[in-house]
Amino acid sequence: MEELVPSEFYLCQNYPNPFKEKTVIKYCVAYKTRVKLTVYNAEGEVIEKLIDEEKKPGTYEVVFQSAVGSRQLANGNYLYRLEAGNFTSEKKMQLIK
Repeated sequence: MEELVPSEFYLCQNYPNPFKEKTVIKYCVAYKTRVKLTVYNAEGEVIEKLIDEEKKPGTYEVVFQSAVGSRQLANGNYLYRLEAGNFTSEKKMQLIK
């Protein structure tokens, strides 16, 4: 079976949402370009850069964890933003413990 190549960029809502320990963020890349996927807190401060590299066309997913090393995120709302080529999209996600 041949893999379908997306015809446009798209950022999906994370699943599950709200989440506790981890959540999955899925996105589509329409053509080869540099892709950045960044998580921000409600004040707009960068929490984590999940992706910052060139990607080929396709569908990808990445796992975001609320605790990594000494970083423990508090309950609340967070944003994640996909930047790829001229495309930018942002979604909200909620952390509950």
